[in-house]
Amino acid sequence: MLRKRKLARRSARQIPYYKQPNWRVTNHPNPAVSIIVPAMNERNTIKGVLYEAHRVHPRSEVIVVANGSTDGTESLARRCGARVIAVAEPLGHDVGRRVGAEAARGQILLFIDADMVIPARELRPFVKAVHGGVDVALNDYSGPMAGREVHPVVLAKFSLNAMLGRSDLKGASLTAVPHAMSRKAIEAVGYSALEVPPLALAIAVLRGCKVKAVHAIQVGRINPIKYKNRRADPLTSLIARDHLEAVHRLILEQGPRGGYGDLGRRRDKVR
Repeated sequence: MLRKRKLARRSARQIPYYKQPNWRVTNHPNPAVSIIVPAMNERNTIKGVLYEAHRVHPRSEVIVVANGSTDGTESLARRCGARVIAVAEPLGHDVGRRVGAEAARGQILLFIDADMVIPARELRPFVKAVHGGVDVALNDYSGPMAGREVHPVVLAKFSLNAMLGRSDLKGASLTAVPHAMSRKAIEAVGYSALEVPPLALAIAVLRGCKVKAVHAIQVGRINPIKYKNRRADPLTSLIARDHLEAVHRLILEQGPRGGYGDLGRRRDKVR
């Protein structure tokens, strides 16, 4: 009998907490941190994501934006105790970030994805950075650069940061999760800009927000490859257009040269 009890306790310890039947998220009534989790058909990972998310801060709320899910992600997230905003039809890439941010009550907003289970210890540095005065805490991840040919998304991120005068950020971007933003930054950027992450980053820099790459998580290794053929990947062209929209905003606010000088060229003298 004693041996059976020991084996039962050992078996229980081996089962992850988020897979045990009675585990639930606890949302604080007055949250300091809002964790926003857009999700579309992520039933296989959502419980692990929520388990790690709710451990990030003792005064937190976890908001799942179930974006056109049809596999039971919404109901599973509700059973786990998360605040759930369900939309029947897919809203489009990154729109869930705006929806979640508009519903958030915390002063610090942490954005993650539902298809990657990232340990809480790896998420806390982003919250800590914003708590310490950073307005936009980025993942210090530039993307794959080992190949002979640079991926268009990597090139777009480096180029935009250089044009913004923030080459120090390298390829860090709001395009990649995790990242965190202060309430001040959200209000400066505007909720609608969250739908276009490079645009949100550009506005944050233009508004004088403190932007910093604070912690590196290799999300490219964690995130499953959905499109092995880059040319067939619809996200590549979408993200490239998003960066062009950010450049357009820079030109509108800083002039046709994006705020850079003309090095003494006297174009008015040329006919």
